[in-house]
Amino acid sequence: MEQFDISKADDDEYVLEMVKKDGKNLDLVSERLKDDKKIVMEAIKQNPVSLEFASKRLKNDKEVVTASVEKVGWTACYASDVLRADKELFLAGTKVDGQILYYASKELRDDEDVVLQAVTNKGLILKYASNRLRRNKQIVLSAISQDKRAKEYISSEELKQDADVQAILNPPKEEGK
Repeated sequence: MEQFDISKADDDEYVLEMVKKDGKNLDLVSERLKDDKKIVMEAIKQNPVSLEFASKRLKNDKEVVTASVEKVGWTACYASDVLRADKELFLAGTKVDGQILYYASKELRDDEDVVLQAVTNKGLILKYASNRLRRNKQIVLSAISQDKRAKEYISSEELKQDADVQAILNPPKEEGK
């Protein structure tokens, strides 16, 4: 891997070529270029985790953040507070990584669509759903179907005893086995 020449950290063409080779080179570039959407998008294309090094302004740019989150969901941790409440962005992220719910706003943790998709992808993330949705049968069934350990986060004793829930947690044994 070619070594980044720090003396060229503010050279547009050089930086663009270097982030195309390794998106994490964005960490080494000038503040001006960390705020250059074209350069940041190239860095994210090469390595979605490079969103970490983008400017604060670009961490509030939905197109930039979506480019990262739809490939590596947990990078939502770098998004602005405004975007952490963006349902469309989080639905895109939960398709690849249910863990993203951890970084969602309080409102999105109480959104049935977002939570259902998140727990379908990662059952244990039920822990970060709102208390109301941890009592929602459809969401609970999806979560425990994905990971039985999610039963720990069901917030209704009644639902824990529900026949459908119990059928997933304690499936009947086949005779002769």
